[in-house]
Amino acid sequence: MNGISLTERQAEILSFLSECVNERGGTPSLREIMARFGFLSPSTVSSHIDLMEKKGVLRREPGRSRNIVLTGYRPRPQLLNIPLYGTIPAGVPEGQEQRVDRCLTIDPSTIELPRNARTFALEVRGDSMVGAGIFDRDTVIMELAEPRSGDIVAALIDGDVTLKRYVVQRGRPFLRAENPKYPDLIPAQELVIQGVLRALIRINRARA
Repeated sequence: MNGISLTERQAEILSFLSECVNERGGTPSLREIMARFGFLSPSTVSSHIDLMEKKGVLRREPGRSRNIVLTGYRPRPQLLNIPLYGTIPAGVPEGQEQRVDRCLTIDPSTIELPRNARTFALEVRGDSMVGAGIFDRDTVIMELAEPRSGDIVAALIDGDVTLKRYVVQRGRPFLRAENPKYPDLIPAQELVIQGVLRALIRINRARA
């Protein structure tokens, strides 16, 4: 705002303009502003808008009925609510009941996800994927999608769940850790891919 402060009323009007843009994609008319704040005439609204334009927080575009444009305005992102299905072992596979603990609210601009992706989150337990930069207590965002060889996946192998890299060699799929302490996992009967890694969330904390 170039160091120029708004009056209390001007700040309230600016907040209302921003609210309208967020909710319906455009600014209100002068009469809508008048009704919202109980002004007696459109000229009172125009006086406020003129002063706010001089202060650089908005501008008017000629030839439009709703001609107020907020200067430098960035629409509030539509946040994603991603269900968190508890934890996933990154180590020896374990039987794991996965249920929705809560939802993570994510700004989609902070992660890259395919459009309309079906996603869920899991909290990692273990160190078998440290070579891929995935550590104990990280949170992984998974997509319900067909895996490709080399993808990191949440997998159900012979009834147990684990986070590993999905590998196909000579037409046969198996799971590989990113830590030499852990052997490859070859399914005896069943290998079901539950999700493919799309993003990683890490809370800054000291590691032992």
